[in-house]
Amino acid sequence: MLEKGSYLEGKKILAVDDEEDVLEIIEEELEIADIDTALDYQTASVKIIQNKYDLVILDIMGVDGLSLLEKAVERKMPVVMLTAHAMNYETLMLSIRKGSISFLPKEKLAELFQKGSGQTKVMEVFGPNIIHGTFDDVKFSLANMLKDLHLYRNLAEDEGVPTSISASALQLFTVASYKGANQQDSTAVAELLTHQVRT
Repeated sequence: MLEKGSYLEGKKILAVDDEEDVLEIIEEELEIADIDTALDYQTASVKIIQNKYDLVILDIMGVDGLSLLEKAVERKMPVVMLTAHAMNYETLMLSIRKGSISFLPKEKLAELFQKGSGQTKVMEVFGPNIIHGTFDDVKFSLANMLKDLHLYRNLAEDEGVPTSISASALQLFTVASYKGANQQDSTAVAELLTHQVRT
């Protein structure tokens, strides 16, 4: 459960999933926010059309989440997609193209809210920017992140630990850096990925 004073306190959030237990976790963990829920496409569609939400959390599969994503994005509402193990890469890329700002894995939902991203210092710092979709207020520059990635890679190599994911991240951060984004934050990498997906 998030503590009082969180950037989500009092925010109006719509959570849509065809599994009641998923909605219950969201309601319980985000009780400081004003949570609205829907179990099906039709109900969610009406709520998106009739209300203004600070954030919309959508299941992709069970409720035709991609269509709901389009409706929410048309109305300038930020959307986070719920993902499952069965989610394929093409669907994830399609949701990025359609405007999703982030993803939450369903199987880790409670853990993320209780001790993960919902309570970290990173989310405290960047959370308001994510909610409002503004990334002009740089808290930690890409140049610093790139330096940390190099340190991590060197440490992993010294210990003989494979680093395929961080190696990919290092490549993306390096490309963003070469494109002049050193004084931006990690959203420069997200913008680079979004541009690559859309072209």
